[in-house]
Amino acid sequence: MKMKKLLTLAATFTLSIAITACGGGKTAAPETEAPAETPSATETPAENTELKPEEGAKLVVWESRDERAYTDEIAKEFTEKYGVEVTVEEVNPTDQATKLAQDGPSGLGADVVLFPHDHLGKVVTTNLVLPNDFYEEKTKSSNSETAIQGVSYDGVLYGYPRAAETYLLYYNKDLVKEAPKTMEEVIEFSKTFTDKNKNKYGFMFETGNLYFAYPFLATNGGYIFGENGTDVNDIGLNNEGAVKSMEVFAQLKEILPVKSGDITPDIKRGLFTSGDLAMDINGPWELEGYKEALGDKLGVAPIPTINGQPAKSLSGIKAWYVSTYSKYPQAARLFADFATTKEAQLKLSELVGSVPTNLEAQEDEQIKNDEYISVFTEQFNNSEPMPSVPEMANVWSPVGAALVEIWDNNKEVKETLDKAVAQVKELNASGAAQ
Repeated sequence: MKMKKLLTLAATFTLSIAITACGGGKTAAPETEAPAETPSATETPAENTELKPEEGAKLVVWESRDERAYTDEIAKEFTEKYGVEVTVEEVNPTDQATKLAQDGPSGLGADVVLFPHDHLGKVVTTNLVLPNDFYEEKTKSSNSETAIQGVSYDGVLYGYPRAAETYLLYYNKDLVKEAPKTMEEVIEFSKTFTDKNKNKYGFMFETGNLYFAYPFLATNGGYIFGENGTDVNDIGLNNEGAVKSMEVFAQLKEILPVKSGDITPDIKRGLFTSGDLAMDINGPWELEGYKEALGDKLGVAPIPTINGQPAKSLSGIKAWYVSTYSKYPQAARLFADFATTKEAQLKLSELVGSVPTNLEAQEDEQIKNDEYISVFTEQFNNSEPMPSVPEMANVWSPVGAALVEIWDNNKEVKETLDKAVAQVKELNASGAAQ
């Protein structure tokens, strides 16, 4: 899964799950195709024993095209160890929740699925996935707190984390001798480098995209929803801390005199790889291309501090989930755990350059000695997972529009953020995300 694809969808994301059962809160699976009963954490074998796959179990696993090589290897190892046949099918992670809702009741869905963690609220409230119960304690103790927060909903762990995505500062070492540690240093350098007439810029990020602009809302105390992203009645996007961070956002217009609509991934990529952009805030999906273009000239660093505080980025958590409709839920649980161990996450990182969530994997020499992945890991550990509640769908558009108004039209920060938050509250009250 590439986050750049997700971001295009995020601003207008209104995930629609077509299932027979309707209503508020958690809903039951359709009676005509009820999922098989599965053992709860208290009914499974005693602690420290391994879950056993059902006799004759066969699994279907959905995976993205980009990371298929990893899953093919893991599936082969799993089959060799447990004798369970695994079929890997390519389905875009952003499509898997909707496809599971359509195909699950008829028995055509996958046993183990993968989707962005910010879809989790919709998936749970429509009863599409099972809790991570048998491996709950193991999963919680093995992975970072940020990852666990991301794949939990309403206090219940559902996901089996396998990788994280966030963004950091890429820079051209030929142009920037030492990575700036503060936004003040970014501004100081860019004043000497930026020349709009020559299409040269010291620093860029997608100014109208909440995902990338989040550090300029959250670093000094702003937030989307309270209680770790779960209290939708507590919106902190216009509080005192958010306004303070946004003062730095407004200052950056001096060294990036470009309209929000003219700062696109393609434009930034072209400028950075040609040497006309010195610094770019971007994610791991650009790493291979940037390395190919710049070679040893490519550097990465944590996002510079904002008003003296470490910059907080938004993060996404990739995780496996076990389908409610699986005929072999024990085998599916076993696979999800097997495919997210320290060794599995290191294999995934080796093959596709992913950022591990497993704490031991993060400390492994393979990660610590990688000058790029190690910095992504550092930034991830100072990130906040995108809220997974359904109401998150109501945030992207109003806040994105507010950012554009502030950047393009010099609108007053507090007033503009107040209006955006009011819009979000109206959408939440109307049940638009349900």
